Amino acid sequence: MRVVASIQARLGSTRLPKKVLKEINGKPMLLRHIERLKRSRLLDDIIVATTTNRQDDEIVDFCKTHNIDYYRGSEDDVLDRVASMIEEKNIDIHVECFGDSPLSDPHVIDEVIGYYLKYSDSLDFVSNSLKTTYPPGQEVLVYSGKSLIEANRRVAKDEPLREHVSIHITKYPNLYRIKNLEAPSYYNFPNIFLEVDTFEDFEMISAIFKHFDDNGYNHFSLAQILDFLLENRSLIDMNNQVERRWKEFREDD
Repeated sequence: MRVVASIQARLGSTRLPKKVLKEINGKPMLLRHIERLKRSRLLDDIIVATTTNRQDDEIVDFCKTHNIDYYRGSEDDVLDRVASMIEEKNIDIHVECFGDSPLSDPHVIDEVIGYYLKYSDSLDFVSNSLKTTYPPGQEVLVYSGKSLIEANRRVAKDEPLREHVSIHITKYPNLYRIKNLEAPSYYNFPNIFLEVDTFEDFEMISAIFKHFDDNGYNHFSLAQILDFLLENRSLIDMNNQVERRWKEFREDD
């Protein structure tokens, strides 16, 4: 079975336009993200899932330059974009990633994939994000490709929530067998935001990469990131008041 991650990426972000290709200490954010995903032991491939909008030709050029597989689909119907990619690329197990999360930890990714593989006979979907316990930006969503293909066919074409993807699995627990994994205590920091929605986020994430780059790290883990931030709490405060639109879809207390 092929385990493939896709990164949803486009340049038309409203709060921070072209963020996925903004440079962080000399490298595009998307490249930073891919370099971290490549350290996963369980991923067979990585695909950038971008749009057919001409603006996103720049992302395609980036992928070609760096020899990264890509897929183009609808800008607004993200469910169809990702499901069509899964179908066309014959993906058995899909790992859903987001272009605004360049600090994804390959160890966390492999923990979630490993759990899914171990219990795939009894589960369709495993994630660590249905309830926020890991720092936002560390979301991992793993599910069978056929589950999303089925969801794409079932959901009405005029459904506004087609701009989202895996919620069309998770909101149907009667159809799909779903499991959420909560963070162990040493990763349980739901109010440290490691995602890039705004300029404040970008500045905070850039400071993290710069610290580890300047100290000669080729790679650094989530644990190291948290240690650094807890010693430099002003960085945590930089983006702590940013509105997070995804919260309406979480089951947090």
